[in-house]
Amino acid sequence: MSDLLKKIDARTKLAGTNKLEILLFSLGHDQRTGRKEVFGINVFKVREVMRTPEITSAPEMPSSVEGMVSLRGSLVPVIDLAKYAGIVTSNKPEIMIVTEYNGHTQGFLVEAVDTILRLDWSAMRVPPDMITNRMAGLVTAVTELDHGTLVMMMDVEKVLAETSLVDDSHHFINIEPVKEERMIFFTDDSAVARKQIERTLDAMQVKYAYAINGMRAWEELQKMAMQADLSGKRLNETLHLVLTDVEMPEMDGYMLTKLIKSDPRFAGIPVLMHSSLSGSSNQKLGQSVGVDEYVSKFEAQKLSMKLREMLKLTNN
Repeated sequence: MSDLLKKIDARTKLAGTNKLEILLFSLGHDQRTGRKEVFGINVFKVREVMRTPEITSAPEMPSSVEGMVSLRGSLVPVIDLAKYAGIVTSNKPEIMIVTEYNGHTQGFLVEAVDTILRLDWSAMRVPPDMITNRMAGLVTAVTELDHGTLVMMMDVEKVLAETSLVDDSHHFINIEPVKEERMIFFTDDSAVARKQIERTLDAMQVKYAYAINGMRAWEELQKMAMQADLSGKRLNETLHLVLTDVEMPEMDGYMLTKLIKSDPRFAGIPVLMHSSLSGSSNQKLGQSVGVDEYVSKFEAQKLSMKLREMLKLTNN
């Protein structure tokens, strides 16, 4: 397993190139459909891949949470992705993908891992309604490989939000409103993340608009810039900050930032990168394309504090 991950040798060169590396894995043949689906996860989120260790069951957990395992002295929750996705298989998952996400570590049980592929985000498409409905919103992007295999990127945020059983409503209670009138544009491909951001901005009483990926965000931002030009105003008089995720189909947050920072129409508008890829290396990647600040997902208080700090610095 370690040899597989050793193939990731150039992650730090991907920023601003609109490329990603994904680890392919399968959950087994679905007895109901006869299909064997192939999924992908960004290698930035993968800490290690191992044979499924002994799992200690935990009471009062969702059915897809198998229990806990001890990894280097820490207890890590283990989620059976086939159960979560409603895929009925006859085989027990033999592989566990250990992931780091939003500052937390968890294990995902899968049938098998295949290989690591480097792709262009432009090849990752927003899933069609048929897949969205069949997978109950679990998939954020799809791509077709040269040999016709369909690969689906899982919405890890959705998986963790629905299996953690954590009531996060208290995180939004003490968020203070922003006194000045401000407008934020944000983009994120996860419906769960978008809802969390909306709750934060609503608590701050900030106006906002959003897009579901970087490509659509860039299209909307260009429309806003054109409207500002036609009205004879600077765009930073009406748009005060752009908040972007990193992983998004069609165009990632690094490429979006690179385009914003290279376009003089967006001068004076800071970019805040908001990502579950919270490692220091990812922050450096963001800085390399011009990101002004970086905040990891998802802590509403930290996000609101960083937004308030940056909005005060914005010149009208």
